[in-house]
Amino acid sequence: MEFGDKLKKLREDFGMSQEKLAQELNVSRQAVYKWENHKGYPDIENLIRISELFDVTIDELIKSDRDLQEKIQIDEDIFFERFSDPGAYIGLVLVFLGAFLFEGSLADTLTVIGLLSILFLTDVVRSIVILFRPD
Repeated sequence: MEFGDKLKKLREDFGMSQEKLAQELNVSRQAVYKWENHKGYPDIENLIRISELFDVTIDELIKSDRDLQEKIQIDEDIFFERFSDPGAYIGLVLVFLGAFLFEGSLADTLTVIGLLSILFLTDVVRSIVILFRPD
């Protein structure tokens, strides 16, 4: 049974309308409708709230729904990808060097370059790669 079917069954077993469930989760009724009709999935926070509300485990909610499991995996990959940005680490080192080891204009320069690296290094590298990539 897919997630939407399980959610609808749980909601009906608890005597709740889509509107009431939406209020409990602080989402729109349309969101609940989409979830129940396989047109979308709740985020992880709402999955946790649903599991608590109906006293079921998240595993019970998503175990047989391969699409939802894949979506959660993709979201986790994106989350961890954000912390694997080399620009952030290079930038942090430069900011540290500028803030604590050097003085004057060199310190200011390193700090600014470090902050720019944190914000833009990965994007600049990707742009350069795309620019010089053979078609």
